Amino acid sequence: MSKLFIYYSHTGNGDLVAEALRKQGYELRKAVPRRDLPKSFAASMLKGGFLAGIGHKSKLKGYDSDVSGYDEVIIGTPVWNGKVSCPVNTVLSETDLTNKKLAFVLYSGGGSAPKAVKKLKEKYDCPVFELREPLKNPDELNKLGQL
Repeated sequence: MSKLFIYYSHTGNGDLVAEALRKQGYELRKAVPRRDLPKSFAASMLKGGFLAGIGHKSKLKGYDSDVSGYDEVIIGTPVWNGKVSCPVNTVLSETDLTNKKLAFVLYSGGGSAPKAVKKLKEKYDCPVFELREPLKNPDELNKLGQL
């Protein structure tokens, strides 16, 4: 079975998750926005949170939306303002996930994102895993064994 992890990483948490999943046999596809958020952590969280809150979709650099060669797709995203990140909004709007074994991995500072989890489960009817800042809490990566 071919497996793919599509993800966005702003602070490096997603990159750490990607490396752990690569070791489990997943191919990786990173969503890279054409325009970066501000360098300041506070400014990037404010802008990202606002844009995610209104459902903004980032324009991505060379994103390949074709997942036809994969049986299983996992999507990873930070949680901003209780929502998935803007680059992942784009991924979800451009990628046909029909008939895929699907799951989401959310990584956030608080570790719990009930609004995002509820929305994803309602829309996609699939497992959603929450990780609390894997860079600071590497034991959180153990949850990926449940995939």
